[in-house]
Amino acid sequence: MSSDPPGFELPLRLFMGFRMIIDELHAELARQGHPDVRPMHGFVMQAVGPHGTTAVDLGRTLGVSKQAAGKTIDTLERLGYVERSTDPADSRRKIVKLTPHGIDALMKSAAIFDDLRRTWSHTLGEDRLRALEEDLRTMTPPDFFRLDIPGWFGGL
Repeated sequence: MSSDPPGFELPLRLFMGFRMIIDELHAELARQGHPDVRPMHGFVMQAVGPHGTTAVDLGRTLGVSKQAAGKTIDTLERLGYVERSTDPADSRRKIVKLTPHGIDALMKSAAIFDDLRRTWSHTLGEDRLRALEEDLRTMTPPDFFRLDIPGWFGGL
């Protein structure tokens, strides 16, 4: 009988670590004035980016349909995180852009992620955390900043 943990434990532990960080992030975001932001909203706001995007391009980036992207845009627009405007280069196109409220949520998220990393460093030790991060870099593709996770999880 092997003393190795079962193979299914690794992805579940990795996912649980992700889930803990994301849950803590959103609890702190709520305390800092963003109680309506949900985990998928972060992917959407990152995909909108600093220059804006269209619903079609957003859906493509997220790996979801234009309709699913549009529905999420509607929600984020209602919450004040994005706004739609006419593309100055093509009046038939609508551009989705982050509002100051959306930019604030992303900036606060970045600072909170840094705080959460410091917490992990304090608990595990900086050397062990850096080793874990390096090991994950070894085992994952270099283009780790993929935004198609909503589509991979089955849509928005």
